Amino acid sequence: MRQLLARTLAVAAATLAVTATAPAPAPSAASTDCPRLTGRWHGDARAHLQRLIDERGTCSRPGGPRPVAAFDWDNTVTKNDVTDATLSWALRHDRILRPARWRDTSAWLTPAADRALTTACGTRVPVGAPLPTSRDARCTDEIAVIRDSGTTTSGAPAFAGTWNHRRTVPQYAWVPQLFAGHTPAELSGYARAARREALAAPVGAVRTLGTRTVPGYVRYYDQQRDLIRTLRRAGFDVYIVSAGAAPITQVWSRSLGFDAAHTLAIRSVLDRGGRLTTRTEGCGGVPAGPGTVIPYIDGKRCWINQEIHGVHGPAAWQRRPWAERPALAAGDADTDATFVGDATGVHLVLDRNKPELMCRALDDADGRWLIQPMFIDPLPRRTAPYPCATTAYNAPGGGGSPLLRPDGSTVPDLSEGPSAS
Repeated sequence: MRQLLARTLAVAAATLAVTATAPAPAPSAASTDCPRLTGRWHGDARAHLQRLIDERGTCSRPGGPRPVAAFDWDNTVTKNDVTDATLSWALRHDRILRPARWRDTSAWLTPAADRALTTACGTRVPVGAPLPTSRDARCTDEIAVIRDSGTTTSGAPAFAGTWNHRRTVPQYAWVPQLFAGHTPAELSGYARAARREALAAPVGAVRTLGTRTVPGYVRYYDQQRDLIRTLRRAGFDVYIVSAGAAPITQVWSRSLGFDAAHTLAIRSVLDRGGRLTTRTEGCGGVPAGPGTVIPYIDGKRCWINQEIHGVHGPAAWQRRPWAERPALAAGDADTDATFVGDATGVHLVLDRNKPELMCRALDDADGRWLIQPMFIDPLPRRTAPYPCATTAYNAPGGGGSPLLRPDGSTVPDLSEGPSAS
């Protein structure tokens, strides 16, 4: 696998377009009973994925238990973030309702952020009425910057307080909270409109949101479409696990054959009238709350254990036995590090230079990690070593700490060069 990693990264450095990738070797005669991948991957990745399908799929052992495959969504199955695309559309079409107090939207919103939003968005609009964000660039900028960076436009922290940094991140939970007062069907409608717009825009398109420039397009990755389709045909039970808002992610995942039960994302608690509130459902014995637990880092493991395997209470936070873990897991960011690391067959990583995930992948402790450049507009390979031995691990209390292997040893600083080990 380490040789595979070197070959994969060498190819990534030599190309900036997926069209330059090489086809996988021809399948062996022993594995032809299982469906074949047809997508084009870098290096030998397709051959390794095919081997997993051949070995674990029910196509090779009819009547056996269905293995699980789990994929992050944004920038793993699609290029660009579909929740951000929906928020962009909503801001440009006046779909955010004015809250009575901005600090009510998040338990961690700072006084500085509350003041900034109140000043930028004003108080003329009645509470519960749409804010005129399509015309008010100042209000749009304040909302968009807080979502993107966790700070106000002046640079002040937008969120503060105590939360488990491996179970939630307030600015992610804030997006569904911004849509409080809408029904799930209304939010799904906004997501469908944003999807039509983003898929119609050419690759590389940008648009103006307030005074800022943001990505204007989204694409499904053809390789991931093919992988998901092939896994299903081989008998895998395939899930999405995302830190996006459930009504939004479900709109996008539906076209790839995922129903709501197979799309795990942030689930808002509804009020008696069936409208979204600022509270979100809990997991692992943690009750519903203000976004305390979402599918984020360890939260993704919790949701997989709870919703797929029926494990409830504190046990859902623990790594399960081999048979109760995904055979394949795919992600692109630190939010995916735990559940991707739990996979027993292949840990598939789309390289976006995220330290905790990339340190795990480059260390390749079990020889099953595959690193792939993004299939559209891949990032340049990082030349500086990742700070694996010092700050790569996202500590529960915040900040970074050394990344440890399961045996307790420290992962050394690693780079993406051919000599990485």
